[in-house]
Amino acid sequence: MDLAYRLLNVFTLAGDRLSGNPLCVFEDGRGLETGRMQALARQFNLSETTFVLPPERTEATARVRIFTPDFEMPFAGHPTLGTAHVVRALTGAGDRVGLEMKAGLVEVRADGDRWTLRTARAPATRPPEASPDQLAAMVGLPAGSVSHPLWVNCGVEQLVLPVRSVDEVRAARPDPERLARHGRSPDGGETMAYVFAEAGPGQVEARFFFMAGGGVQEDPATGSACANLGGYLLATGAPLPARRVVAQGAQVGRPSRLLLDVDGAGSVFVTGQVVELGRGTIRV
Repeated sequence: MDLAYRLLNVFTLAGDRLSGNPLCVFEDGRGLETGRMQALARQFNLSETTFVLPPERTEATARVRIFTPDFEMPFAGHPTLGTAHVVRALTGAGDRVGLEMKAGLVEVRADGDRWTLRTARAPATRPPEASPDQLAAMVGLPAGSVSHPLWVNCGVEQLVLPVRSVDEVRAARPDPERLARHGRSPDGGETMAYVFAEAGPGQVEARFFFMAGGGVQEDPATGSACANLGGYLLATGAPLPARRVVAQGAQVGRPSRLLLDVDGAGSVFVTGQVVELGRGTIRV
């Protein structure tokens, strides 16, 4: 079986096609079992690989399955924007695309190659069991660095850790044992931590750490966590509408730019630039 795929970067900086978060999109996932999709995601070894399928819901343009090298995800941000870019090209659907995911139907719209998603569900939050100082130690920071941490779910549950300064964001060095103990979502999802700080009016610097292959890795740009930052702003009573420009990925040599909007009704939107780098086929 020959399978066509496309390689893209999502949340790129203007003028830098090799910035942002890489993504592989298989154009047609029909005939592939879950295990084979997982194996292909492991073969490409990117943070996520997606598979385009015919929709099951009449209001959707396409159905999408998202895999990390280790497991399937119900929702993720940069795969949503990048896959929408491919679906538009494959279907001629225009600049409004509905992607059917395990988390629900995600609406995505485009202005050229700049894509915006609206989260599929209202944010749900809950406090972590670990104390703020335990969570600070988990990411290698001193006591008092973390305040008001929350688990937030706008499609996938993640641990959101606000810290005191951008310097502390940059100094974070997660401890694998503590991350495995405190950073695993009870729903069986990711083991991770999203660390952020306000960098100025309307500006945020963030880092996203996750466990993979027994060690800690860092994601260049995390749209799902950006959406959960919107859920965090809602949960903590931030004035609405709210807008944040999020910088991420510089520490791993993949600087990225994500735009977060929360409107007056509490809807969460994430925007980023998408670049297609190339296409190919793989024989399995």
